Amino acid sequence: MPESSAPQSASSAQPASAQSPSVADSSSSFGFIAGGRRSLADAGIPLGPLDGRYRSAVEGLVEHLSEAALNRNRLHVEVEWFIHLARHQVLPGLTPLHEAQEAGLRRIVTSFGRDGVAELAAIEKETVHDVKAVEYYIGRRLPDLKLEHLTPLVHFACTSEDINNLSYAVGVRDAILEVWLPAARAAVGTLRQMAEAAAGTPMLSRTHGQPATPTTLGKEMAVFVHRLDRQLTRIGQQEYLGKINGATGTYAAHLSAVPDADWQDISHTFVEHLGLTWNPLTTQIESHDWQAELYADIARFNRILHGFCVDVWSYISIGYFAQIPVAGATGSSTMPHKVNPIRFENAESNLELANALLDSLGATLVESRWQRDLTDSTSQRNIGNALGHSVLALSNVTKGMGQLKVADAVLAEDLDHNWEVLGEAVQTVMRAQAIAGVEGMDNPYERLKELTRGRRVDGERMREFVQGLGLEPDAEARLIALTPASYIGLAAELARGI
Repeated sequence: MPESSAPQSASSAQPASAQSPSVADSSSSFGFIAGGRRSLADAGIPLGPLDGRYRSAVEGLVEHLSEAALNRNRLHVEVEWFIHLARHQVLPGLTPLHEAQEAGLRRIVTSFGRDGVAELAAIEKETVHDVKAVEYYIGRRLPDLKLEHLTPLVHFACTSEDINNLSYAVGVRDAILEVWLPAARAAVGTLRQMAEAAAGTPMLSRTHGQPATPTTLGKEMAVFVHRLDRQLTRIGQQEYLGKINGATGTYAAHLSAVPDADWQDISHTFVEHLGLTWNPLTTQIESHDWQAELYADIARFNRILHGFCVDVWSYISIGYFAQIPVAGATGSSTMPHKVNPIRFENAESNLELANALLDSLGATLVESRWQRDLTDSTSQRNIGNALGHSVLALSNVTKGMGQLKVADAVLAEDLDHNWEVLGEAVQTVMRAQAIAGVEGMDNPYERLKELTRGRRVDGERMREFVQGLGLEPDAEARLIALTPASYIGLAAELARGI
């Protein structure tokens, strides 16, 4: 309804001075919001933290997963398809390009920067189609290469998804191989260093939060290293699939133009030329199953790392780790003594955000209505955010591990206060003695339960108990020599085995 014909309410008919403050007239009660305020949007202030306070930690991904990177990859795919068709003289009348012409075409890609981004955006405003804008962008540059007569070869027999699926595959592949995997390996490397350094450092275990059979700090770190390494192996072996087969995956347009060409082989060799794995059978879209597989593996890695962060946070809280203060840093605005485990808390949150996006991508991308819908278009634009939160978490874990110092005295004191954990060793030796025919070894579990359950047992009381059992001398000697700190089995060896 036009504003002039809108019915007036009773309040709107009142004099301005009698009206309640409105959003438009917020200066009456919120003067700092009203006119004269500078626009933060016009100042180029980022909307989200990944492009704001955390930009330095994730900027490597911009090279591969930003909108500009996507468009550069589209240029790359279009140019390489152009060259591929010409090199193989797929169409009648085509001849191989001169070396200088091929180099000139590839410079369209390598020279794509700020000015190119602006020009492409201007073209897209007219086309209202991102891939068509890329086609026109390339076409504008063909005259300078004496190739204007081959303008129809740009985007030949392609649907937009032919270009997009390959562009995303190239971008995601490079982001994983050049940014995410190095960051993940660096973070796991810090865990590995601690596992090796603390391989023989005894530590009281806790099951259900209660004192349990001792281990070593290094062995506990090594468990996470082993788990994370398995996921890195899977991610490192990921296939990145691509297709270029037309509007419904049938090569119909290709065959109508050049029926004698082996279009499946042309497609296959082109996709592999891009460093991707050929997907031979699709609808209009590449099925994105490989993306779902990749994101599930990364999400699983993130969940394991999240568990590690929770454990380290807990170790810090009970004093097993001391945090090395950062000069000038403030842990609390009111409690100056605090050194907060913020690196691990930040990592936890970012791993959760990453997985929310990765799980959504994995669930969304494997479905498409019939030949095509555009749910994947919007979803895939968030791949950079998903990996960005993961990379940020990895950065925090790496930094956080570098600020930890093992509190050996606290670990030793905790062990010495929990001699009852040797009850497991004593009753197991008694079982072995009973099997060997030693008398008086009845009910070993029950006897140790009576001694230790719900009560503290010191070293002297444990040794008195052992000496009264009637064990064979060598068995008794082993138990008398045992302490919570030495009852670590093969923990040190296991830790060093990684």
